[in-house]
Amino acid sequence: MMIPSFLSIDRANRHVSLDSRNPAFYGNPNAVYCALHAHCPTFYWSEQKQWFFTGYDHVNGLLRDRRFGRQILHIASREELGLAEPMPHLASFDLSERYSLLELEPPEHTRLRTLVNRAFVSRHVEKMKPELVELANRLIDGFAEKREVELLSAFADIIPVTMIARMIGIPEEMGPQLLAWSHAYVRMYMFGRTREQEEEAERAAKEFSDYVKTVITERRAEPRDDLLTHMIHTEHKGQYLTEEELVSTTIVLLNAGHEATVHQIGNSVRTILDSGCDPAELFRDEATTGRTVEETLRICAPVHIFQRWALEPAEIDGVSFKRGDKVSLILAAANLDPAKFTDPLTFKPDRNEAANLSFGAGIHFCIGAPLARLELNVVLPILFERLVGLRLAKTPMVQDVYHFHGLDRLDLQW
Repeated sequence: MMIPSFLSIDRANRHVSLDSRNPAFYGNPNAVYCALHAHCPTFYWSEQKQWFFTGYDHVNGLLRDRRFGRQILHIASREELGLAEPMPHLASFDLSERYSLLELEPPEHTRLRTLVNRAFVSRHVEKMKPELVELANRLIDGFAEKREVELLSAFADIIPVTMIARMIGIPEEMGPQLLAWSHAYVRMYMFGRTREQEEEAERAAKEFSDYVKTVITERRAEPRDDLLTHMIHTEHKGQYLTEEELVSTTIVLLNAGHEATVHQIGNSVRTILDSGCDPAELFRDEATTGRTVEETLRICAPVHIFQRWALEPAEIDGVSFKRGDKVSLILAAANLDPAKFTDPLTFKPDRNEAANLSFGAGIHFCIGAPLARLELNVVLPILFERLVGLRLAKTPMVQDVYHFHGLDRLDLQW
C-alpha cells in the first residue's frame, strides 16, 4: 500500500504527521486508513498530540475496556492532571454537556441510560415504521416530478430530525431550528475549531437549553405520551432526573439522534451509486436490504473518532498509558482492517465477516442504533424504488471537517 504524499509515517517511532484540514485527506480518509493499516496501525499523531488506534481488535477492545472511560474528572482533579480550567466563554456549552450520556461513566451513566433505553429498543422503534414510510414518501412526492434534487436538504436532513423530535416530544416545526443549533453545537467536536465556532456553539447551547427548559415546564404541567414526559416522571431507585440532567439528555438525544443519520443517508446513497450495483438487487428483500445497510455503515461510517481517558495505568499494543492520558479510536478505520475484512475498500453487501463498529461497542454503544438502522432500512429502498435511474448530477461536496464524515451537497438526477 502506497503512502499518500500528504501523509508522513515514521514507522520506527510510530509517529504520523497528517494535516486533518487537507482536502485530500478528509475527502477520502479511507485511503489513508488503508495506508496506516499497512504501515502503522497504532500511531502517535503529531499534530493532535495523541495516540490513535485503527486495528479492529484494538478499537473493539478499547471500547469495552473499563480501564478507559469517557470522563476523568470523577476520579481526579484538573490540578492533578494538569488540565486547564474551563473557558468562561463556553459556560453554557459545558453546562449542557455536564450530564450527557456520551460523557458519563457509571453509576450516573447507568441511571440515565436505564431511564431512556426503553424508548430505543428495537421492538419499540419498529412501531415507528409506518410513519417513517409515510414521511419518506411525502418528501419524495415533493420533488419526484422535478427529476433532480439536492438530497440532503430535501430529504436526508428532514427524516432523522423529524423522527427523533416526534419520539422525544418536540414539535416538528422546530426541525429547522434544531438542525441549526445542532450544526453549530457539533462543531465543538472537530479538530482545529476556531474561537468563532466556539462562540457559535456557546450561543446554540444557550438557546437550545433555554428552549428545552420551556418544553420541560410544559410537560410537567401537561404530561404526554412521549420520551420527555417519560424521563420527567419516571424514577430510578427512588431518584428523578434533575432539570440539568433532563436538558443534557434531551440535547444529546436530539443531536446524536439525527446528526450521524443525516450523514449516513447521504454517504450510503453515494456509495451505492458509485458501486455500480443494481439497487433492485441490493434491496430485493428485508435480508438483502439489511446486509446492504450494514455494508454502507462499514465502508462509509458517519462518525470516525471516539476518544477515551485512561482511568488507570495500562499498556495497549506496546504503548504505555498513565492515568489521565487521552487516546483516540478510529471506528471508521477499524471497519477497514484487512485482518477482518477482505478487500476492505470494496463494497460487498454479501459479506459475512466481522460486525462493523460504526455504532461503537461496550456501555457507550449508540443508544439510537435501532432507530438509525430502521431509518436506513426503510428510506433507502423507497428512495431507489421511486427514483428509477438515480444518478449523480454533480460531484458530491464533502464536508471540510474531520471527525464526522459526510457530504455538504448531494445533487441527484433520474
